Amino acid sequence: RYMFGGKAKAPMVVRGMIGAGFSAAAQHSQSPYNVFAAVPGLKVVVPSSPYDVKGLLIQAIRDDDPVVFCEHKMLYDIKGEVPDAAYTIPFGVANYTREGTDVTIIALGLMVHRANEVADKLAKDGISVEVVDPRTISPLDEEGILESVASTGRVVIVDESAARCGFGHDVAALIAQKGFHYLKAPVELVTPPHTPVPFSPVLEKEWIPSVERIEQAVRKTLEA
Repeated sequence: RYMFGGKAKAPMVVRGMIGAGFSAAAQHSQSPYNVFAAVPGLKVVVPSSPYDVKGLLIQAIRDDDPVVFCEHKMLYDIKGEVPDAAYTIPFGVANYTREGTDVTIIALGLMVHRANEVADKLAKDGISVEVVDPRTISPLDEEGILESVASTGRVVIVDESAARCGFGHDVAALIAQKGFHYLKAPVELVTPPHTPVPFSPVLEKEWIPSVERIEQAVRKTLEA
């Protein structure tokens, strides 16, 4: 629409699977949502729950811009409450899946569930973790992210997309540029190594950001 002065529309939705976890090797296990988000004009959705999938998919279908809808293959089996009636979730509005005061975890897709697991585990130790799921990365809810950073002062970003030039680095730069004065400790990034996804189940398990690595990052930023 931008390039044709608003005279043309491209109401197209491209759905695709992302994510590692099935030992499908690098050809079928990548999470390239950061690549699509780098293209001006594309809207990029990375849902984490059945409720969000339906609301965001209907929103995508009704949108006049092209939307890339990234579905993590490890989440196809999860269940959740979904209304029968049609509803939409606006793009660019993050979801707080856990509320907390000590540290913020920002995560997408499968990593939201691992972040929630860490938050629930650390709550038993008296550590209050807030989990922010952006749901869409283009547009990105910068205000919602910075609001959480301001309330906790500590941030861990979990990203399966890339160890270099990934979504996590983009958010870390946003926080450094617009929320540095809120920080009580350096931002921690939990990403895969900068390698192709291994085919070996043992190596793949080590490659994917784990609950253990996320918990270690949270404890590190709390000790800083």
